[in-house]
Amino acid sequence: MRALLVILVVLFGFLQYKLWIAEGRLQNLWQLEQRIGTLRSENKALLQRNNALHAEIQNLKSGQDVIEEKARQELGLIGKDETFFQYIEIENEK
Repeated sequence: MRALLVILVVLFGFLQYKLWIAEGRLQNLWQLEQRIGTLRSENKALLQRNNALHAEIQNLKSGQDVIEEKARQELGLIGKDETFFQYIEIENEK
């Protein structure tokens, strides 16, 4: 009976060692769960960004107005039969 108790205590100690100290310990599990949460939130943000880019692509494919707006804002182009005026402010010399 005493030998069985000693074996059970040693086995319990070995299992505790594996759980807390050895490879695959509980702390690694907690770290992995935190990493999974971080990656899920990053994936959610990237999915929203992808959806916004997809919507912008659809707008560019379907409408001429969006293309004109992009050309005006990003490239500084003007439309047909339009006049471009540029105002240059002169700084007062003192």
